[in-house]
Amino acid sequence: MKEYDYIIIGSGFGGSVSALRLSQKGYNVLVIEKGKWFKAKDFPKSNWNLNKWLWAPKLRWHGIMKMSFFRHISIISGVGVGGGSLVYANTLPIPKKTFFNSGSWNNLADWETELKPHYKTALEMLGATKNPLLFDGDKALKTLAKEIDREHEFDTPNVAVYFGEPKVKVADPYFKGKGPERVGCHFCGGCMTGCRHNSKNTLDKNYLYLAQNLGAEILAEHEVFDVVENKNKDGYIVSAKKSTSIFKKKIYFKTKGVIFSGGVMGTIKLLLKLKKQSLPLISNQLGEDIRTNNESLISVTNLDGKKNLSKGVAIGSILHTDEDSHLEICRYSSGSGFWKTTHLPYVSGKIPILNILKMFVSFFKRPISFFKMYFVKDWAKSTATLLFMQTLDSKLTFKKNKIGVFSSRVSEGKKPRTFIPRAEELSKKYAKIINGNASVFALEPLAGIPSTAHILGGAVMGKDTNEGVIDKNNLVFGYKNLLIIDGSMISANPGVNPSLSITAIAENAMSKIKNK
Repeated sequence: MKEYDYIIIGSGFGGSVSALRLSQKGYNVLVIEKGKWFKAKDFPKSNWNLNKWLWAPKLRWHGIMKMSFFRHISIISGVGVGGGSLVYANTLPIPKKTFFNSGSWNNLADWETELKPHYKTALEMLGATKNPLLFDGDKALKTLAKEIDREHEFDTPNVAVYFGEPKVKVADPYFKGKGPERVGCHFCGGCMTGCRHNSKNTLDKNYLYLAQNLGAEILAEHEVFDVVENKNKDGYIVSAKKSTSIFKKKIYFKTKGVIFSGGVMGTIKLLLKLKKQSLPLISNQLGEDIRTNNESLISVTNLDGKKNLSKGVAIGSILHTDEDSHLEICRYSSGSGFWKTTHLPYVSGKIPILNILKMFVSFFKRPISFFKMYFVKDWAKSTATLLFMQTLDSKLTFKKNKIGVFSSRVSEGKKPRTFIPRAEELSKKYAKIINGNASVFALEPLAGIPSTAHILGGAVMGKDTNEGVIDKNNLVFGYKNLLIIDGSMISANPGVNPSLSITAIAENAMSKIKNK
């Protein structure tokens, strides 16, 4: 058994930060990632190439995006070396004050002050810069801002993209030549199927790259299935098995410390299993306080073919629609029209059977426009997806049921909603501006199940085991050198894309660990 100072389970934002900072402090580090290594040419040319885009090992699909379905939510998450950074929309906003002053972590620290320098570091490490150009989808959002008298709240976000000269290769522009070569973005819109042009600042080009240069090891295509405390309680045995092979060869490691960084869908699922077996002292709060950003995803398809809505970065503009919410425009590259096969006409209502009737009525009222929406030549080129997010809170619980199935239930407040009146109002206005029709993921009108790309919580911070799973330094209550650093540690609703906050909190947690 090979021995390490720290084993990190997962290579997303929390795991990548941990790998670099621990390596800098002199620790011997291993990162275990169930997904594959991807170079630029390995990403799919479009999302029709399902085996390269989606993660479904039973189908022999080993792509970068995993879809998980529960009674109350459908979840999109990232897989691969670099975790969610491979598939996310590059957007790096800092949350409003309410994030720092609410939730289970509220009284543990002055979070806004404590995290401020770490947000600065995270922005620098991820190569964040303002999106410099607006295209058709963004310009339509700016028009919407004028219509609702919120033009002053329209902005371009910080994004983790190297712009430079389009398609021109340069030496590392971020880390004084210590990082990899980069190529200037040419605004193809392919960020969320995996950047094929080496322009997106994914974690394998910053944190993980630098960590490897310092000796950190990355073991891809392996999934951890057990973590056992040794007899002396001064370390752990970590067991992993091959994740992309039919023959699940097992491998074992010794380590003094373990960091869980597999995201909510990896960390919480694994820890719920381990709590019943090898780590029984984990707080009973495990799986509680699961949050989304209370978001709504509505696709609007231009019907006259006069708009190129695929041009730009994945999210190139943002509109703060009111104190508690904002709207972003998302896009896929030309040719990536797979989502069309999963969408139904947008109708509002809580009763599925009535929604089906409403769809039929809408179709017979405007049959030509619906035919145009589904048979448009290039769906991605003609479609903008409106991402509406709120800071308003609702909570779910994830647990293993009696037969061992990972399941959800509502724990506090109302369940996440499929139809949000403000989102519906804004989507209608946007559709009018671009001469479009709106559609949504089919499970929303048919089953009342909303979708999210921002699943958070489940192992939140608290003052003790009655309030949380980890303390303010991300240490698991009841165990030595056991930490959780990923989206499951998020202890309040950020109301915005959470990747930057996960990175900043990870930087804070690493700052508390002494040099070896």
